[in-house]
Amino acid sequence: MITFYYHPSPNPAKVALLLEETGLAYKMAPVDTRKGEQHSPEFLAINPNGKTPAIVDGDTTVFDSNAILLYLAEKSGQFLADNTPQRRGEMLSWLMFIATGIGPYTGQYVHFNHFAPEPKAYAVNRYEFEAWRHWNIIEQQLAKQPYMLGEHYSLVDMAVWGGARVLPFALGENAFAKLPNVKRLLDTINARPAAQRAEALKTQHQFKTEMDDDARKAMFPQNERLKG
Repeated sequence: MITFYYHPSPNPAKVALLLEETGLAYKMAPVDTRKGEQHSPEFLAINPNGKTPAIVDGDTTVFDSNAILLYLAEKSGQFLADNTPQRRGEMLSWLMFIATGIGPYTGQYVHFNHFAPEPKAYAVNRYEFEAWRHWNIIEQQLAKQPYMLGEHYSLVDMAVWGGARVLPFALGENAFAKLPNVKRLLDTINARPAAQRAEALKTQHQFKTEMDDDARKAMFPQNERLKG
């Protein structure tokens, strides 16, 4: 039985989707990040980076969402690219592009646009530009073919789905008008029963939703250095 450390945010969502798609047995362990549970000694022993998601599978611990996707896909033998150097190279390249580009730049744009104090014009400009640049690369890839790796649904599409779900909040209400192929992929995956089960996980625990002072302290601990 896999233990899945979960919070209802984009990175855990894509792991939830793959777990549901593969049918691997798991139990959810909620981690309420707005209550600071990601900083507890118990969770830091699982993920020293103090972020969700993470999994424990017997004696194996895996953290970082795209690493978990690859681990679970290989464990189940499902949703991988064809086992040739060319196709595996393509799969790994897109997985790392999402991990090192899509996630960080979109996340930093959300942070500076929605949560950071002034002055922030330089940071908002930089991260908006980079977030859109990265999502437009995804859009161009999906304009050529139904899925990220071609004709078949894979773990790379699940990695895209995690962030695509929140694009109207991240990039603005008109995001999908500029990213129609990303929206097409999102709608295709959303129609899958596994995606609906993955989305329903957030209803199984009452997570804190308020972004009050305690939540900001838990989510943005670096701000403590600005005091005094």
